[in-house]
Amino acid sequence: MNREVVYPGTFDPVTNGHLDIIKRALQMFDQITVAVVDKPGKNLLFTTRERIEMLQATAGKLSNVKIERFEGLLVDYLQKRNIFVILRGLRAVSDFEYEFQIALMNRKLYSNIESVFLMPSQEYTYLSSSLIKEVVRLGGKVEGLVPGVVEEALNKKFALTK
Repeated sequence: MNREVVYPGTFDPVTNGHLDIIKRALQMFDQITVAVVDKPGKNLLFTTRERIEMLQATAGKLSNVKIERFEGLLVDYLQKRNIFVILRGLRAVSDFEYEFQIALMNRKLYSNIESVFLMPSQEYTYLSSSLIKEVVRLGGKVEGLVPGVVEEALNKKFALTK
């Protein structure tokens, strides 16, 4: 049986916390598809193409990891791909309520869906893409919190906005 999981998100940008979840999930699943949400209505720093390129440069180098773009409802994407498991990361108790609601809605829309939650390693429990962007925007360093390619991309983006 092929155990495949989809790890959806905006990944704006991908952090070492995201990569930690992916690497640990590879111990449980045969294939991970990192599904990058294409949300033109959401205020994102990076384009979908840029986010996919950063993921390909980092997670895409891992065996059994695919990077894909999707739009619309996640359950529709899963049904088309015949995948039944969603992977999500939980950093803190505050994430749980939101993720729990989303998981139940996904199951209501597609009853075969299961959601699997992983906590990142302790050193990444406080990380979020929003926090990373804010630190860089204010001139702080994020070395060790994001891959080098992401740090470079963030510095370039914020250099353009100054």
